[in-house]
Amino acid sequence: MGAIIEVKYFNNFLLKKVNINSPTETPIWNGSFGIPTAIGGYPVNNEANTNSLSNAWAVEEARIRGGFNNTNVDFGVKAYLVEDEPNAVNRFNSLIYSGIFNSRTGINNSNVFSIGEDITKSADPVNGSIQKLYAEDTNLIIFQESKVSRALIDKDAIYSAEGGGSITNINTTIGTIQAYAGEFGISKDPGSFAVYGYRKYFTDKNRNAILRLSKDGLTDISNYGMYDYFRDRFSDIDIGSASGKIVGGWDIHNKQYTLSLQSANNLAYYTLSFDETVLGWTSFYTYKPDQIFSLKNNTYSLAENGVTGDYGLWQHYSNNVNRSSFYGVTNRSFITFIFNPAVSLSKVFQTVNYEGSNGWQIDTFISDSTGADLTQEGAWELHNDTTNSLFPVRPSVWSYVQGSYDNFGKVYPQALTPPIYRAGFDRKENKYFSNLINFSTANDAEVVWGPSVSGIKGYFAVVTVSTDTVTDPGGLKELFAVSANYVQSSY
Repeated sequence: MGAIIEVKYFNNFLLKKVNINSPTETPIWNGSFGIPTAIGGYPVNNEANTNSLSNAWAVEEARIRGGFNNTNVDFGVKAYLVEDEPNAVNRFNSLIYSGIFNSRTGINNSNVFSIGEDITKSADPVNGSIQKLYAEDTNLIIFQESKVSRALIDKDAIYSAEGGGSITNINTTIGTIQAYAGEFGISKDPGSFAVYGYRKYFTDKNRNAILRLSKDGLTDISNYGMYDYFRDRFSDIDIGSASGKIVGGWDIHNKQYTLSLQSANNLAYYTLSFDETVLGWTSFYTYKPDQIFSLKNNTYSLAENGVTGDYGLWQHYSNNVNRSSFYGVTNRSFITFIFNPAVSLSKVFQTVNYEGSNGWQIDTFISDSTGADLTQEGAWELHNDTTNSLFPVRPSVWSYVQGSYDNFGKVYPQALTPPIYRAGFDRKENKYFSNLINFSTANDAEVVWGPSVSGIKGYFAVVTVSTDTVTDPGGLKELFAVSANYVQSSY
């Protein structure tokens, strides 16, 4: 069992004795061989070695070498502070700063908090907790849940009675806190923050807003054609859960703000980017990052590899991986168009064509819905004209390679004997075109047709174009224009 040793001074030392070779070589302090083995000490002088080294302890007194009037170990500074309320207080809206740190001169006062100086600065607690700080030049930007403010660093603002103000250098570290106009904050999503140049991007989930802080103040960039989209996506995210979060970062390669909205069920996620040159959200991505950042003209993200399951760093836009490949998983690229020429004209879309590279297919070509009709079973249903209802089993229009076949009934990739025919897109003068076959079911009062009727009728059509899986996998696929030929419907 352990031994209790009473010492006179509170700053005496308990030293662990180390035996090098044998018990007879145990070091001696002030004539003492240490704690006797009878009360848990290490065996010495040929005593039975029955205890472990962990019990080898000795006591050294406060005086150096223990002589009369010899040098003593000073008691040192004794911390003594009495507080009226000694309980811990979480000041979620306040900042505190220590002494300076200078690596060049060797000054390190980062653990010094002088109570003789005013070293705290508090923001308005009504705006919630401080979620993020960002230092820019001589300003400190403070992001609270419901407000964005800035504070002067190493200077302060002095206001006159007439309302004017001036900046002066005074002995202060954090000066006056000034709020930006607009009732916006960063909610509890500091991971959505990204910065490039003088622009800062972040989200305010509580207000269904994605914001840009620039020289002209706060701008809600989710209003650029995507307000209702983000409203629906934000409602799916539970920040308090283990998996629901918002990740933002700057893509230095394309100079875009990339945002990933990841819902709590760990399945649904939406990654997209904002481009300042067009003031719009230009692209959706198929990857789910944990972090996004840029370094020396390269863009990186951290995530789990979809094939190996390893967690690591992924370099985007690298020449060493296939296009549309993220974390070891390759996905198809797709674009959705809305064909709506002659807005108030009921049309029949007869053909579809595109300008670009080989390897594109039409996933779906669907017209607008009719009004809801009541069926004989008492259900309400909508009707659309569509080219094919079997996607993703097969596309509506095959790509140039996928739709190839020959006279011997062989299809791609065995269709190699000329002449080669095309069941989907055909090519002429480097332009790809195909007719549209209507696979819709005839409605009441409509003419009943067979499986070879062409044309999709409606006021407009929603068309999804994607890359196939067989044409130069991982290679460059360009798409310049997609159009359709139509005629007026004979109603």
